[in-house]
Amino acid sequence: MTPDEGALRVLVPRVLAGLVRRGEDFDTAEDALQDALVEALRTWPEHPPRDPRAWLTTVATRRLVDARRSDAARRRREEAAAAEPEPEPEPGAVSDEGDDTLFLLFCCCHPGLSPASQVALTLRAVGGLTTREIADAFYVPEATMAQRISRAKAALRGRPLDRPGDLAVVLRVLYLVYTAAHHGPPDRVDLAVEAIRLARALTLATDEPEARGLLALMLLGHARLPARLDAAGRIVPLDRQDRGRWDPREIAEGVRVLQSALARQTDDRPPGRYQVQAAIAALHADAARAEETDWPQILSWYDELVALTDDPVRDDPAAVLGRAVAVGEVHGPAAGLRETERLREVLGERHRWHATRGHLHELAGDLPAAAAAYAEAARRATDVAERDHLVRRAAQARANGGVTS
Repeated sequence: MTPDEGALRVLVPRVLAGLVRRGEDFDTAEDALQDALVEALRTWPEHPPRDPRAWLTTVATRRLVDARRSDAARRRREEAAAAEPEPEPEPGAVSDEGDDTLFLLFCCCHPGLSPASQVALTLRAVGGLTTREIADAFYVPEATMAQRISRAKAALRGRPLDRPGDLAVVLRVLYLVYTAAHHGPPDRVDLAVEAIRLARALTLATDEPEARGLLALMLLGHARLPARLDAAGRIVPLDRQDRGRWDPREIAEGVRVLQSALARQTDDRPPGRYQVQAAIAALHADAARAEETDWPQILSWYDELVALTDDPVRDDPAAVLGRAVAVGEVHGPAAGLRETERLREVLGERHRWHATRGHLHELAGDLPAAAAAYAEAARRATDVAERDHLVRRAAQARANGGVTS
């Protein structure tokens, strides 16, 4: 039996969580587990274990015992390792394994770590990605990512890991992992798939509606991914995408998950940010053609989204710009442009503000103004693919409007 990579990716976080729950240091426990995995690769082909999880736990525990070089500790750890393995869960039972995953997610998202460290450690310990895979995903040298992960584990050393942090931090980290998937070439590790897998595991371990809202948002966004780029790898905006390339199964699942989240809400506990964003995505997915989009409902959801923060212009600029587009679609582009004017002082230096105005000018038929706004947005954009897309939009508006550059 050769260890299956996919099975190990699911199994390893559970074994690591069990070791950490038992009071082992995070860094030391992971090192011991890596030694156990090396031993598994050597011995499993000829001597496959009856219970791989118990086998890995036992071998990792023995490595921890050896590292301590204490007879007393050795006896205690060997007795624990020799104990009977936990019984196999009944079909459909997910609480223990889900709880292990949740526990490890919380450890990796400890509030004492920076967001970048939280993301890296989550992908390493829970996602099971190699340091090189994580480094490639974020365009940094492998040595840099290795240092980041090592510092994160060192920062956890000696800290109590009894469900640290809060669920909001875990959700934010998973969302950061997911959004990172929308940049760069397709031959990198598929971070979107990893984020969706981890979000699914999280929903098995908690009834929190926002966890389901995040999973729904990811599924609905991922369903559109095949249409997001054309054959040349260029960005295709939502209103111009070939909707026949969207994944209907992921859309259906995303809608079901969203409905289950919204059904858990009460009058004194309105939907959170991820549920609202998922509702907007579901309305886009529900339209067979861009012209059939239910913009009044989308505007209503955007109103709820911007109301979630005291200062949405600074705290959630994407939401207020999205709302300006919805206003333009519902009440006319002039109304949308007036909305953007209110945002000029804070967002006027951002490329997305200019891109939004370009779209609204184009909607109004003012192609020279649209071309100028798109060109300014392209000048300010830092992402190469997005900049090239904005340059093309500016050129198209110029050509259609009879403007010479």
